[in-house]
Amino acid sequence: MEPTAGPGQLLAISDLHISYPENRRLVEELRGGEEDWLIVAGDIAETVEDIRWTLGTLVGRFRKVLWAPGNHDLWTHPKDTVTLRGVARYEHLVEVCRELGVVTPEDPYPVWHGAGGPAVVAPLFLGYDYSFLPAGCTTKAEGLAYAESTGIVCNDEYLLHPDPYPTREAWCRDRVARTEERLAELPADMPTVLANHYPLDRHPTEVLWHPEFAMWCGTTLTADWHRRFRVATVVYGHLHIPRTTWHDGVRFTEVSVGYPREWRKRPAAPGKPRRILPMEDETGDRGAAPGVGRGRGGTP
Repeated sequence: MEPTAGPGQLLAISDLHISYPENRRLVEELRGGEEDWLIVAGDIAETVEDIRWTLGTLVGRFRKVLWAPGNHDLWTHPKDTVTLRGVARYEHLVEVCRELGVVTPEDPYPVWHGAGGPAVVAPLFLGYDYSFLPAGCTTKAEGLAYAESTGIVCNDEYLLHPDPYPTREAWCRDRVARTEERLAELPADMPTVLANHYPLDRHPTEVLWHPEFAMWCGTTLTADWHRRFRVATVVYGHLHIPRTTWHDGVRFTEVSVGYPREWRKRPAAPGKPRRILPMEDETGDRGAAPGVGRGRGGTP
């Protein structure tokens, strides 16, 4: 389809981590145009109260808000009064979103008709299955043992529960299968914007300080989705390395804010969403060089 010249922008941001006062202030100052949509690609906070406050704040400032959950959103954290685990916690957050009018991965995917559209905008919840293994490792057990030997163990191992699934990877594989069916049913002539907390392909993890952290960053099951589903842009967060890369001619945009210790080092002002549509004039990787990203400790 030929792009239309409708009003507004499709914007995206992730990893707001509002438990940090500096990050909370960024949300308080965040504004959009009256026709703008905002994708929030996960890791708002560790408590339901903070997630509700953030999304409730944003729905009053954008035409439409779409949410894809991050691992922090799904943690059962000791400081949260909501003690639900796994699927029950996710479903509770979906209901919070629906009360606020926020689009979730469980809702019909809306079509963006503004500038750069039309395009289906699909917030996704897929998870990870430990298939981004460290070099030389062939099993999850080997990968986790190697990661532990380097001091890199994601807090998900203690706080992200898959109940009632037996494992996080089983939950991920079920989510992938369900989502794949939905995407396959979309009109064959309609471009898509796929927004997930984790990248849909492994290549963005190649710049991690500690590549073993990639095990907690996605699944190989989605490696061809950017080709199969007519993707205009893959939106993701989690890595705290905001940048754009191009893979097989498809744009991958990391939209995270990250922790104050990270965003204070960057020249650009923090807390500003990235424009997804109409597409920015980008010809390659404009982001962080190798040697940046998740530091030692691996606890995001």
